[in-house]
Amino acid sequence: MVGLGDTKKKIEKMISAAEELYEKMNQLRAQVDDLRSKVEQTSEQVDAMEHDLDEQRVLIERMAREQGIDVDEVLAEAAIEDADAEDSAETSGAAGGSAAEPED
Repeated sequence: MVGLGDTKKKIEKMISAAEELYEKMNQLRAQVDDLRSKVEQTSEQVDAMEHDLDEQRVLIERMAREQGIDVDEVLAEAAIEDADAEDSAETSGAAGGSAAEPED
């Protein structure tokens, strides 16, 4: 009869473990559903912001042209300035570190 008692304990442990896993699975499912909902909401917000940004861009370009400002030229100059700023940041970052070894 000792064998049956051990078997019963093992089965009870297995049932308990299965119930815990089932509960954890349900918690994970709820978390995934919540995350999915948040991602969808964030996506909708991003879409709305992109739409607003497009409208603002059109208005600003129209106002700039009315003032005689070449929007394409301004954007090109800004891109050049950004690239120059990145280059100088990389150069100063490399110079500010440890001493470089001389090249042969």
